Parts: sequence; C-alpha cells; structure tokens
Amino acid sequence: MINAVGNPQKLLLLGGSSEIGLAIVAEYLAKHPARVVLAGLSDDPEREAALAAARAAGATDVEWIDFDALDFASHPTTIDAAWSGGDVDVAIVAFGVMGDQEEAWQDQPKAVFEAQVNYTAAVSVGVLLGQKMKTQRYGRILAMSSAAGQRVRRSNFVYGSTKAGLDGFYLNLGEALAPFGPSVTVIRPGMVRTRMSAGIKEAPLTVDKGEVAKLAVEASNKKKPVIWTPPLFELVMLILRHIPRPIFRKLPI
Repeated sequence: MINAVGNPQKLLLLGGSSEIGLAIVAEYLAKHPARVVLAGLSDDPEREAALAAARAAGATDVEWIDFDALDFASHPTTIDAAWSGGDVDVAIVAFGVMGDQEEAWQDQPKAVFEAQVNYTAAVSVGVLLGQKMKTQRYGRILAMSSAAGQRVRRSNFVYGSTKAGLDGFYLNLGEALAPFGPSVTVIRPGMVRTRMSAGIKEAPLTVDKGEVAKLAVEASNKKKPVIWTPPLFELVMLILRHIPRPIFRKLPI
C-alpha cells in the first residue's frame, strides 16, 4: 500500500537488470525504504549485480522471480508471484532489446524477436498489471517507451515501430484504468547512457539514467501520463513530427 505521504511499500521491476529500471528503483528507495521484486531471466548474467544494487539502494527485502518475455503463457504466473505476500504499489516495465537495425529489417527472425520482446511481451504484462491494479484500486505503472517511437526513422524503424506500439498501448491503458484509481506514466527518453547505447555515437540531448529516473518518479507521483527525458525532447519531436517526409528522409538522424 502506498503510504500517507505517497511512498510505495513494494516495487516490481520487469526487466530485473535494466539499468534505467534499477535507477528508478533507487530513486524511490532514496525517499523511503521498500520491498523490491526483480523479474528477469533465471540465467541473467547481471542478476546478482542487480540484487546487490537494490540492496545497496535501501531495499528492505529483495527477491528475484523468473520472467521470460517470450514465454507469454508463463506471464500470469510471473505476475501472480510478484503479488504474493502483498500488493504491488509500483510496477516498472523496462525490458527490451535493440539489435543491429540494418540486420533487423532484412532478417525475419530477428525482426520478429525484437517485435515480440519490445511490443507483444509488453502488452502481455501490461494487461496483467492493469487487471491486478484495477482490482486493488490503486497503483502506478511506469512504462519505458522511447522518443524513437514518436516519429519512426529509417535508421531504426524496426525498433522505433515497436516503441510506437508500446507507447500507444500504455498511454491508453492509463486512460482505461484512471476511473478505477491506478495511473500509468509513459517515459519517452532520447538517448540514455546505458549498456544498450554503448558503442553508438552519442546524440544531442543524451542523458544519464539517473536523470531519467528522477523525472520519471516525479511524473508518476503527479500521475502525469507522459514524461520526456530530457523535457526539451518534447519540443524537438513536435518539430520533427511536422516536417514533410521528403525533407525528413534527408535529415542526418
């Protein structure tokens, strides 16, 4: 149960070793201790480091539950396990992949893999989280989208298209849940310094994961449906969305 001053008592991170997800967990824990459930692959090589990071950030208790994004039939069991021992106050959906984008659009298995992890699995757990929180009549969902989904570019259109779908789903999941009490905040970062972006040329307005976490938690606490990180990216994307396609395709982005 979220306490009288708005601090959650139990956090769930789907994508248990996600660097941005763990930064969001740490941002919550900096304000108040809480139980933490990390959900990820049983053989995730970052599992122990993630558990240690949550403990170091101030978690009162940390557990790892198995979560395979592509095993859709197992998702109800995973979400039930997360709720065992008490309701979840905040659920963070922060798993995803971004492979070589030139390979992805020319390799059917790779494109399908990216689409299933980034979109289909996110919808699967989103429906389950929504029903749990609708029943308990409170709770917050933070979903990791991307500025890449707001105007999908030729350079990463497989990844961008999956984020466009995720964004649309979670934005409207928030609308559907609002009458029952829970809220959903969609996080739209530009480039963030993480393992996923390692080796990629840094773009303008690149931010650190801590900045994303701070803005995301502030937005969720205020029940804002969307947060851009950094905030200036909203203006940038507003401009890009209105550039005619013949001109847009010539831009060096």
